[in-house]
Amino acid sequence: MNQPITPVSQRQLRNHTSFGQSVRNSFTMAYRGILKIRRTPEQLFDVTFQPIIFTLMFTYIFGGAISGNVQSYLPVIIPGILVQTVITTSVVTGVQLREDMDKGVFDRFKSLPIARIAPLAGALLADTVRYTIATVLTFTMGYIMGYRPGGGLSHVAIAAVLVIVCAWAISWIFAFFGVIARTASSVQGISMIILFPLTFLSNAFVPVKTMPHWLQWFVNINPISHLVTAVRNLANTGTIGIDLAISLIGAAVAVAIFAPLTVRAYMRRA
Repeated sequence: MNQPITPVSQRQLRNHTSFGQSVRNSFTMAYRGILKIRRTPEQLFDVTFQPIIFTLMFTYIFGGAISGNVQSYLPVIIPGILVQTVITTSVVTGVQLREDMDKGVFDRFKSLPIARIAPLAGALLADTVRYTIATVLTFTMGYIMGYRPGGGLSHVAIAAVLVIVCAWAISWIFAFFGVIARTASSVQGISMIILFPLTFLSNAFVPVKTMPHWLQWFVNINPISHLVTAVRNLANTGTIGIDLAISLIGAAVAVAIFAPLTVRAYMRRA
């Protein structure tokens, strides 16, 4: 027996989506982003060449001066390069988001019956593929150069997941810049102005004790320093400390603040 058709005037339209539907819509959009990466593989140039070049360059330039030799410097620099490379890669999220919005791609998404957060969350989820590639290449380059993590493969995997999760959380900040900025180049400029001091004024490349006392206080509270320390503890000694908890709490706070701000700005300006 056929179901009667409810007149349009009597239909109850929903102006919100459930959590489950939001998750499904986000993964659908993430799949779209992965297909986009597969069709334009040149998007992966930065995450393929940057880990290799930076690892070789920083290790052989600073290794002897800081640790006496390259082998002693590898346990210090590999976690630092990993965090710096993956976090820097998250800037591309905001740049590509601004480019897609300028092309009118997100105008179509706004008209679809999907969760408002799905186009943004999906794009950011797809970028975790980029973070994974950068993570694997950094550890691979370190291994080729002689780096042998004392924490074992399981703790290295935990460290890799930690960096990817934190990069995904930070990418919400750059996605916010991508929504409110006028051009993709301005997103790049703003993001680098913020990111470069955070990565280089940290313990990623040199011991904190070698820095001036007036600078050490900033380095010690820098969230990048906590993330680098957490990765070093996991990969080098297989220990889980307070820095891991601080990194995860910071990632959760970043998402809690910037995800709603980004969605609200996106709905207003996209």
